[in-house]
Amino acid sequence: MIQSILNKIYFENTIRDYLISILIFILGVMLLLIFRKIVLKQLLKLIQKTTSRIDDFFILQINKFVLPLIYLALLYFSISILKMPQTFRKTIDSVTLAIFTFYAIRFLILIINNSIKFFRKSSLTEGLADQTSLKGISTFISIIIWGLGVVFFLDNLGFKVSAVIAGLGIGGIAVALAAQAVLGDFFSYFVIFFDRPFEIGDFISVDDKSGTVEKIGIKTTRVLSLSGEEIVFPNSNLTNSRLHNFKRMKRRRVYFKLSVVYKVSPEMLKQIPVLIKTIVEGIEFTSFERAHFQSYGESGLIFEVVYYVNTAEYNKYMDIQQEINLKIFTEFEKRKISFAYPTRSLFLEESPDNIALRAKNAK
Repeated sequence: MIQSILNKIYFENTIRDYLISILIFILGVMLLLIFRKIVLKQLLKLIQKTTSRIDDFFILQINKFVLPLIYLALLYFSISILKMPQTFRKTIDSVTLAIFTFYAIRFLILIINNSIKFFRKSSLTEGLADQTSLKGISTFISIIIWGLGVVFFLDNLGFKVSAVIAGLGIGGIAVALAAQAVLGDFFSYFVIFFDRPFEIGDFISVDDKSGTVEKIGIKTTRVLSLSGEEIVFPNSNLTNSRLHNFKRMKRRRVYFKLSVVYKVSPEMLKQIPVLIKTIVEGIEFTSFERAHFQSYGESGLIFEVVYYVNTAEYNKYMDIQQEINLKIFTEFEKRKISFAYPTRSLFLEESPDNIALRAKNAK
């Protein structure tokens, strides 16, 4: 009785075949539920004790993406053991492939985008999270991956995409040759994004141009100069130039010279380096390095002074330099030390004929 029922055929499959298919699916679902409730739950408890967030991310993505794909594969396998019309089987294959491709693309995009975020957060440079730049990179990556996914899907459906890809390749070469400058700036944007020679808010100097970075775009970077106008730099220009980033300077080295007259006494000449050292060391945020009588100039005796300002702030550096200059001027006034300035002495000498002529006229 039971055997006759099990051997009955409906739509080219026996009832036994249908029961086996259902049983495979139910057993697979039960195993996955056990895995989720026991194994995955224990893993979640373990990763909560770690400081790293990478393991948290991967466990959550297993629950969000991998398990649904396993359910899909289980359903597909349980149905595929049944006999069915070729058109229906092809439809199931196409739908399964579409769902698998969709989930795989989303999972791959998520992995890459989170890897970029982790790379930026683990960088030594502070303030690396620039949402505008990250959005541009993520959009570009998503377009590339979705394009490859669609090509993969169409190729597996039997469409001849090789000719289309070849045509796109030739067209891409033509576009690349016609837009070399634009593509150069575009790839320089990736260099700036990953290497981070500067960030928004940094004060940079390129050649004879200086200013604060306001925006880093896909093709250009905009800098607000000290005089107030906006300077637009092509990204390739910035990556190919020697760029000075003053924001990351820990302290500033200051070097200057001063000149005193030749009439100063030898004793006072020896005291000038000591006097300058005392002045510099008495000012906050400074570290004195040296002061020397360097050389004999055309109009005076030249002293060379080097010290450090222990801050990168430009206004603070100028305040300190001004204070040092004022104190040097005051101390030199007290000691009657005169600063040298360019002078020239002119000596006139009469010829013997002019002297004889003047003597003759006097008689």
